[in-house]
Amino acid sequence: SLPAKLINGGIAGLIGVTCVFPIDLAKTRLQNQQNGQRLYSSMSDCLIKTIRSEGYFGMYRGAAVNLTLVTPEKAIKLAANDFFRHHLSKDGKKLTLLREMLAGCGAGTCQVIVTTPMEMLKIQLQDAGRIAAQKKLMAAQAQLSPSPGAGAAEPAVETRTTATQITRELLRSKGIAGLYKGLGATLLRDVPFSIVYFPLFANLNKLGQKDPNVKAPFYVSFLSGLCYIPSAHHCLLSCSPVIKTRLQSLQRGVNEDTYSGILDCTNGVVPPQLLLSEGPTALSLVPIPGAYCRALVIAPLFGIAQVVYFIGIAEFLLDMLPKHRA
Repeated sequence: SLPAKLINGGIAGLIGVTCVFPIDLAKTRLQNQQNGQRLYSSMSDCLIKTIRSEGYFGMYRGAAVNLTLVTPEKAIKLAANDFFRHHLSKDGKKLTLLREMLAGCGAGTCQVIVTTPMEMLKIQLQDAGRIAAQKKLMAAQAQLSPSPGAGAAEPAVETRTTATQITRELLRSKGIAGLYKGLGATLLRDVPFSIVYFPLFANLNKLGQKDPNVKAPFYVSFLSGLCYIPSAHHCLLSCSPVIKTRLQSLQRGVNEDTYSGILDCTNGVVPPQLLLSEGPTALSLVPIPGAYCRALVIAPLFGIAQVVYFIGIAEFLLDMLPKHRA
């Protein structure tokens, strides 16, 4: 039933985000590092420095946004995929690969309604610690080597903003479009992923089903959910996640560039000479900041999501509710 699908998607999202959010924070901070002060050399270095400067809960900065919005996001994505698969197979025949890909495309397109503002707010909160740490480092360096005639550098004081404050400011200054900054880049990241991921998951999951009417075993659903690793070539070997993160960032560190759009940001991530000589394949020839972090985030996230979805936790909970007698 639709309520069960929505509840399962929400439960899966909450569990998954709680487990992998620190890695997601490291991914965002690594992706946003440009030609300014590079504070972090790797995921582990980022997490260690975050704990030292912001405490353990600093790794969960921005998690409230995800925990609030991940339920509708995952619910929309999983339910939309089932909806499109159902309507594309109305003739009773088995879904062709093309129709499975169309269903995945529909699911990826629907999810950005929630994903774009969620990512927009989350990125501001996640990256605020990196920018504050960079300012503190610059202030410390200025005190150690003051320029002639310059006064004592004032210590950088971090002003913590909340998701509510950011939302109000964006709505006041730019309207609803402010929350959907980077929508095109989000579509470029999420739609191709869904086109590949959902058909691959469905076919791998079928391999573990002894009977078409019986659900696959627990371990099959989990391992099929982990098929992100082979299916997400565009996420690991293309620049779309980095472009999306940098376009959605409102604050910049020292000597970091701002971008006017997807093409401008692509030129900042991929050397223009390489893009001219290699064409679109150049997107897979440059090192992508935070790529392995994204793999470590999405693989368990989708594994957990699909397991919860196929175990049917929501069905169990709904069955416990008292049924109204006619």
